[in-house]
Amino acid sequence: MKTSDFYYDLPEELIAQTPVEPRDSSRLLVYHKEDGKIEHRHFYDIVDYLKAGDVLVVNNTKVLPCRIYGNKVPTGGKIEFLLLKRIHLDVWEVILKPGRIAKPGSVFSFGDGKLTAQVLSLGEGGTRTVKFTYDGVFEDILSQLGEMPLPPYIHNKITNGERYNTVYSKVNGSAAAPTAGLHFTPELLEKIKAKGVEIVDVLLHVGLGTFRPVKVDDVSNHHMHSEYFSVSQKSADIINKAKSEGRRIISVGTTSVRVLESATDDNGVLQAISGNTEIFIYPPYKFKMVDGLITNFHLPESTLLMLVSAFCGREEVLRVYNTAVKEKYRFFSFGDATMFI
Repeated sequence: MKTSDFYYDLPEELIAQTPVEPRDSSRLLVYHKEDGKIEHRHFYDIVDYLKAGDVLVVNNTKVLPCRIYGNKVPTGGKIEFLLLKRIHLDVWEVILKPGRIAKPGSVFSFGDGKLTAQVLSLGEGGTRTVKFTYDGVFEDILSQLGEMPLPPYIHNKITNGERYNTVYSKVNGSAAAPTAGLHFTPELLEKIKAKGVEIVDVLLHVGLGTFRPVKVDDVSNHHMHSEYFSVSQKSADIINKAKSEGRRIISVGTTSVRVLESATDDNGVLQAISGNTEIFIYPPYKFKMVDGLITNFHLPESTLLMLVSAFCGREEVLRVYNTAVKEKYRFFSFGDATMFI
């Protein structure tokens, strides 16, 4: 399958630059897999499409304000770091620019010396492994110095960092938000629970794969960057019980899908495990655990669009997207949502 098979034409004015308020007032396109029916609703209507016994699986990762700006020591050359993944304690994988001034051994200072970083080694795709030095709590220093790492297609900075996190985010570690979850409010989650739907946490720290385009013609030759994930025993037990009873497992976001499909064995049993995943889901992948998917609209030719196409079929997904363009839905991270059931 070719990367170009996943192209669709998107007018730039449909790329959402700011989130809507309140969160759950965004639009929702509902696609029914059984008959291909499309409905146009609002996200707060999602309760109408959930039923008692469903399990809603959410990714409780939290985005750090992990874009930081500093200077090279001692020359003063400007540098931008984007922290991608904690490797060990104060050792991180980062992408940075300009890369030419960041050779192994180079030292950089941030916030007038509140934070310093030394480049340890070069990695794949222009990444670097760096070691940070500081006094105090690392996350507190980042909150003082850092910016939320908004995608390059969003041109406006946001002053409220929590708006680029879900209301249920708990575990620090992501370089980008699991954006499908941005639409939920505490009140909406309570309505969903009151209907008899179980809400279960899993974890995937979103990393470089979110930012890396598919540059090969043959989709099967694309390599996904590894991302850390975790499934607790409690979550695995709830999901496995529901699955064995024929209840629906509905994933909030492609990140939750990648966790569930990575941690489910060939017998269809979800394992309580932690580790790194490089799973790349594209047609004709056969899903082992996921029965429904809530997600945003994704970039043309992206791995995320390929995952959704594996779930519903490439031609049907492109029909959905072309319909959304015609109906002027808002696209990408701060945009509207889709529900495939």
